[in-house]
Amino acid sequence: MPSGMTTRIQLALPDDMHLHLRDGAMMQAVAPFSAAHFGRAIIMPNLVPPVVTTQDAIAYRQRIVEAAGPGFTPLMTLYLTEQTDPDDVEHAFTSGVAKAVKLYPAGATTNSASGVRDIANVLPVLERMAKIGMPLCTHGEVTASHIDIFDREAAFISDVLDPLRQRLPQLRVCMEHITTKDAADCVAADTSGNLVASITTHHLMLNRNHLLVGGIKPHYYCLPIIKRESHRQALVSAVTGGDSRFFLGTDSAPHPTHEKESACGCAGVFSAPNTLNCLALLFEREGALDKLEGFTSRHGAAWYGLEPSAQTITLEKRAEAVEVPGAIQVQNADQATTVTVFDPLEPLHWHVVRDA
Repeated sequence: MPSGMTTRIQLALPDDMHLHLRDGAMMQAVAPFSAAHFGRAIIMPNLVPPVVTTQDAIAYRQRIVEAAGPGFTPLMTLYLTEQTDPDDVEHAFTSGVAKAVKLYPAGATTNSASGVRDIANVLPVLERMAKIGMPLCTHGEVTASHIDIFDREAAFISDVLDPLRQRLPQLRVCMEHITTKDAADCVAADTSGNLVASITTHHLMLNRNHLLVGGIKPHYYCLPIIKRESHRQALVSAVTGGDSRFFLGTDSAPHPTHEKESACGCAGVFSAPNTLNCLALLFEREGALDKLEGFTSRHGAAWYGLEPSAQTITLEKRAEAVEVPGAIQVQNADQATTVTVFDPLEPLHWHVVRDA
């Protein structure tokens, strides 16, 4: 490597502000990979049945702690339904059990059947959240059949998010896993301080050609679906520019390999094992390694009212490339299965070293 090139960077231990761990044997298999590189994570509540109440969140948090081991802190969310109790939501927030509520439009993604069909039906909950300062995390897509799948995010902003924020301007909103220039511009134009966005590793690394050209690649299929290159470039510009309103949420979402590769494959990319290796490459390529710590370790913590971790993690650039981990074994009671790890389609030379 040429002299003067950065070959070692140290970050405050990163936070993953959008993570799926599932439950049971799957969680036992995948949780240690997040715990290896992240100190905290905002945990998605779309189990079956979903994590709806304070007591649900307490019980799920304990299962995560047991699976991930010491040193990893799950930050819980509640799944918003049209029967959600505003008093229970407030109790979960003020008692420190839940950091946010998650809005899934019904039918938008994995395990979203219990989600919201009409935003008017959850206004009492949202009004209470605006009053107490509790964040709303949105899966920002509409599900109307006449809206093209590549346009669902933009339609959500115009048809759902903008009217909601006009009605409740104090509501704190995180647009999760944004995928379009429309969403990045929406956040960048906001002056209220109440709108932020998380962005995934795979939406920063890939465009829809990687998913579709030369045959469908099921392990790149996710929701929201990967968009065209101009949208990817807009996301990259947003995160490498250092804007504190954008932060990492991997949306790492494990599924059994055979279900991803089936005739009707499920949506989700499992990127927890190599996210930091990918991001170091991306930020280096953009000449923005100095902005990486903000994106991974500081901006999201600040939004959720947390101090950055006092622990650190080191990334070292080496001549030899990191090997993409092989299939992760999941030992279910009835059958063994695997989870396939995200492949960024290029060599990764940044190695993660967990500091003592």
